[in-house]
Amino acid sequence: MANAINELAKLPGIGKRTATRLVMFLIRQDPQYIKKLSESIALLSTNLFLCRQCHNVSDAEICNICSDMARDTTILCVVQNIQDLIAIERSRVYNGIYHVLNGLISPIDGITPDKIFVNDIPERLRNNDINEIIFALPATVEGDTTAYYIFNMLKDVNSLYFSAIARGISIGGDIEYIDELTLGKAIKNRIDFSKAIKK
Repeated sequence: MANAINELAKLPGIGKRTATRLVMFLIRQDPQYIKKLSESIALLSTNLFLCRQCHNVSDAEICNICSDMARDTTILCVVQNIQDLIAIERSRVYNGIYHVLNGLISPIDGITPDKIFVNDIPERLRNNDINEIIFALPATVEGDTTAYYIFNMLKDVNSLYFSAIARGISIGGDIEYIDELTLGKAIKNRIDFSKAIKK
């Protein structure tokens, strides 16, 4: 039991107390359920890969997004991690391709460009007809540093357009509770209201 608690406590966001509750829950379950759970976890290390092109999780060398002929291969959306890719896919608005960095540049934390999937982006440009890069990265110092590094690396590429997801106020958000930086960016990057109401 102690071993199970220690292993579960290594998961992100799971402390010793939560790990103990999870183990106590599992002890009360049908042995067949625990067997199926352990088998499905074991399969993660054998049946899943990182896509050779975009670094998304896949059950094949090339993920279903990169291999989808209906996707717009002229737009490359750069995201921090697979969770962000999933969130964008859920919006059902974007139909381009992705590049998953699996981290952000953060010298303070010892995360240099060679520790994430950033230096293979030029190769993606050589092998595709990409003409726009969208930075869908967190509005943090690390996110901005990473975007600037990529921009600097590619700024001399002819006819390449750089964009970033809009930063501002979430739908349903009360202005009085929004931090000054977010509110300032929302004011600075305001949209054309006449165009917005027509959508």
